[in-house]
Amino acid sequence: MTDPAPLRSHSVDDFVRAYENDRRLRGFRCGRCGATTATWGLACSRCGEAALEEAQLPENGRVIAGTIVAVASEEFVNEAPYAYVVVELEGGARVSGWMPGVRSEDEIAPGTRVRFQPSYKPGVQFARWNASGDDTGR
Repeated sequence: MTDPAPLRSHSVDDFVRAYENDRRLRGFRCGRCGATTATWGLACSRCGEAALEEAQLPENGRVIAGTIVAVASEEFVNEAPYAYVVVELEGGARVSGWMPGVRSEDEIAPGTRVRFQPSYKPGVQFARWNASGDDTGR
């Protein structure tokens, strides 16, 4: 007999929609090993612990990988071209998202500082962010 899946107070859809509705980044922190993730899940990907606590994530981070999207889905057709990036947030959690107005991979080189930018579009939007804390993207 297998253990039943742990119950969560929200669905995957509720979790993803919080980026748009709550205008904040949220994730989970493992109660056992302390790992933090921006990905919804039922257990810690590092140690398997089911006791995950919801956590607010930092809004600032650095691009670790990215690409330019020239042919977009229907929801993003008016944004193309734009960047799709993987960002390591301060504190170590990683999250993927998009950046409007980026036309060249040079603009999203690894190490580029970015900040979460709430949007009416689905998913997680980032903008370039300089050392003084000013957003430099749109």
